[in-house]
Amino acid sequence: MFARRVYMHLKPNTGAEFTQRLEKEIIPLLRKQKGFQDEISFVGHGGTEAFGISLWDKAENAEAYNRGTYPEVTKILATVVEGPAQVETFEVSNSTFHKIAAAVTA
Repeated sequence: MFARRVYMHLKPNTGAEFTQRLEKEIIPLLRKQKGFQDEISFVGHGGTEAFGISLWDKAENAEAYNRGTYPEVTKILATVVEGPAQVETFEVSNSTFHKIAAAVTA
């Protein structure tokens, strides 16, 4: 399994709008993507920071999303996000929800 973490600075007083755009516009787009598994989003207590973690079955599917649909997502969030988002990618080593464990090497 593969993960993308997207970190964003939110414009003042836009935390609720950010959450609403995720629910109504972005998550439906994600659900249409090949290999998409899950999205977990977080908004900081002060409402000025947010990040999301999307889980994918394979790196290739996450990369295809990054090239194809992610630019549309950045446009949807442009009114609530300040500056460019920071995107990082990871191989998932453990997940209790998805019952994943890293292979143990001897």
